Amino acid sequence: MGKKSERAAKERAAAIALEEEAKSAARHSDEEYQCTGLLEQDFPELCARAGLTYIPRVTVRPRAVSLPEEPEAAEGQASATHIQSKYAYFRPRIQTELELDDPKSVREVFMRGWKIEDKMLGIFSKCLPALGNLQALHLWKVGLTDLLLSSLVSIFPSCPNLKTLSLEGNPLPEGSFYKLIPEDSTLAHVSLRNNSIDDAAAWQLGQALSTLTTANRSLVSLTLSFNHIGDVGADHIAQGLRLNRSLLSLSLAHNRIRDEGAARLAEVLGPFALTHTEVVERRRLLLEKESQERSRVVRMLPGPWCQQRHEVKADRPSSLVSNTTIDKLQPTKQGKNMAKKKEPQKKEERGQVGSPSLGGVPSGPAFTTAKKEDVKQAKKTLTTPEQKIVRGKGAKSGNKEKRNQPLEPEVPELTEIMNPLLEQAEHREGKVFLPGNHVLINLNLTRNQITEQGLRAFLAAVESQQQQWSKAGAGAKGQTGLLRLSLGKNHFPAESETFARIQELMLPRDPLAKQGPKDEEQSVPT
Repeated sequence: MGKKSERAAKERAAAIALEEEAKSAARHSDEEYQCTGLLEQDFPELCARAGLTYIPRVTVRPRAVSLPEEPEAAEGQASATHIQSKYAYFRPRIQTELELDDPKSVREVFMRGWKIEDKMLGIFSKCLPALGNLQALHLWKVGLTDLLLSSLVSIFPSCPNLKTLSLEGNPLPEGSFYKLIPEDSTLAHVSLRNNSIDDAAAWQLGQALSTLTTANRSLVSLTLSFNHIGDVGADHIAQGLRLNRSLLSLSLAHNRIRDEGAARLAEVLGPFALTHTEVVERRRLLLEKESQERSRVVRMLPGPWCQQRHEVKADRPSSLVSNTTIDKLQPTKQGKNMAKKKEPQKKEERGQVGSPSLGGVPSGPAFTTAKKEDVKQAKKTLTTPEQKIVRGKGAKSGNKEKRNQPLEPEVPELTEIMNPLLEQAEHREGKVFLPGNHVLINLNLTRNQITEQGLRAFLAAVESQQQQWSKAGAGAKGQTGLLRLSLGKNHFPAESETFARIQELMLPRDPLAKQGPKDEEQSVPT
């Protein structure tokens, strides 16, 4: 009996201990962990709270240093060391690069060769935003899915300094990579190498670069090399480049692009004709811009004129508010009546011109043709910046203000950069031509299937840009155009004259080309 009672007491004590441990774990999990910004401390703690059995290590990425030569070891020992280091390299772990060796200033995070599941991504959503200096995230062969990619994208808004993302070796069944570069994205550099991106996924990426009404404005470089993009996919990318003015570098190396796709990409680099839909949108934008400029001119008029303008608009019926013809005719008619009357009566009639009862509002031309007496009275009501607009000259103190004041009206000029449809166009043969995409400065198409025909399309584009550079002059400001064009290792003969001509035109502009003798310059691949 004594042994049974002793065994029962031990079981009760063990049960009580397990219950207390479970309660403690529950209380521990209920308490939300506050990340400290130390990844090597936050990550293991969050993994333990999530119940993960295996926790990858967080280590600082080793720098490339030259090690001293060691004495040769036995053959068996050398092979064992090699195998051990090989498996250690692919063992799941997180590597970081620090800023000034400060553990709280993680600049880049590297993960490679191990599958990231939903629970692990939930841990990253807590510890990555705590890294205030995080600028780059590299995920190589981590088994992402389309659903996990959406969860990953939701973390980016909490990492404001994250500008570089590398997702290499992560093919997705639905090809949802376009979610990485929406219109409001803050990523500047995206690498999607070796992800089995086909023409369908390229269409989505082209739509993300730009459409008729939207465009990505933050992406600077996009790497799509080592994928399955063909002519159709290259056409989709080219369509996205038509109205995109942020992308500087595009790599389509090691794909399946032939002459037709190369021609579509080359067409965007030179002047291209707008489609009917684009022409309609361009006209709408021009009318909207003209309306905004008119409103700005009205706001710059003297106080009494501007006040009368608003009073007349308020008293008009809704059907007459937009009738600009009446506004233009009434001041001219009243000007003829004023010329027939005596000088004392002119002042009274000028006061009635802008009265709500007559509905007359002085427009720009009527205001500038007024008598000298009215101009003097108008100048008295102007502020100092407005006097400069009318007179063109002023005192020294006014000149100082003139340097500061023009900063405000110049802000709306950004609309020309944000929407390429407002660029200066050329009308010929019944079509509207834009100058082309001169923002893209680096295009890599090495190791595709481009022949002599595709080279001729690029030569025409390069010569077109060369002519525009010559017209604009060497010191002209604005868009640059291609500085580097890589077309080597394609399906054209090495002695191709077209390829040699492209090299001749591009080599002086290539910032990476080494300056030296002629034979060395000609050997630099484009």
